[in-house]
Amino acid sequence: MKSASADDLLPDELAALMHFYAESGVSWLSEDEAVDRFAEFAAGPVREAPRTESQPRGAGDGVSAPAERRSRAAVAAPPPAAPAVAVPDAEAVEAARALAAGASSIEALTAAVEGFAGCNLRFSAKHTVFAAGNASARLLVVGGSPSAEDDREGKPFSGVAGRMIERMMAGIRVAAADFMMVNMIPWRTPGDRAPTVREVEICAPFARRAIALMRPDAVLVLGNLPVRILSDSPRAGIHSVRGRWFEVEAGNDRFRAFATFHPEELVTTPASKRLAWQDLLRFRAELGTAADGSSASL
Repeated sequence: MKSASADDLLPDELAALMHFYAESGVSWLSEDEAVDRFAEFAAGPVREAPRTESQPRGAGDGVSAPAERRSRAAVAAPPPAAPAVAVPDAEAVEAARALAAGASSIEALTAAVEGFAGCNLRFSAKHTVFAAGNASARLLVVGGSPSAEDDREGKPFSGVAGRMIERMMAGIRVAAADFMMVNMIPWRTPGDRAPTVREVEICAPFARRAIALMRPDAVLVLGNLPVRILSDSPRAGIHSVRGRWFEVEAGNDRFRAFATFHPEELVTTPASKRLAWQDLLRFRAELGTAADGSSASL
């Protein structure tokens, strides 16, 4: 089969292909041969600054105004910012593990994540979205990766998903001050794609360290991604694990964890609310967080 090139596509077909690439998280397209963009930039002409009414069209010393403006622009223009340097994956994993292990408190861990440059996701995200809430609480809620709203706000479970998690926790009589929220992946992925295996390996030590530092009575795990990571079952799905307790290894200890749906799934798939409510009732009953309250709903 002959491979098609961009020249063979109609405009609407090309637009659809570009849209697919963007939604899939593709941010760079490779070319047939390597291109030295720095050499191109250095050899290219300097753009003229836009003319204003106050600028004269010529100069009395014989030098044309456009040439004079180009000379001034070339002198005044700052050098281009150096591109982010990618850290080799194996080194980044080890650096993340060492950085996480060295944090002695949730505050120190959060600061370490903020300053960590070993994951390339941070260069495409607007904010680092790692932890929020009461670090002294006995309940830890773990999500997957930040949504677009999380990335804009800089806080886990923002926007509609945030209001849903508030209702979920209020339904089992857990106040906002009684739990902390952590994301497994602190940076939004391009196009909201699934994180790669290496990205998970780099980011997971931070969430596990948060569990070890908090030593919570229980970890409420929301959605497919954190369930697969924390249960060490890469093929597990939330529908097969939800409503069940399992153990999470963090540091030298193991902690009780309970799985249910992520609030974003409850927003997009309202039929899952009934199942999530059943899960939360069981979670509350076995954790002993409240007495009767079965009339509450999501």
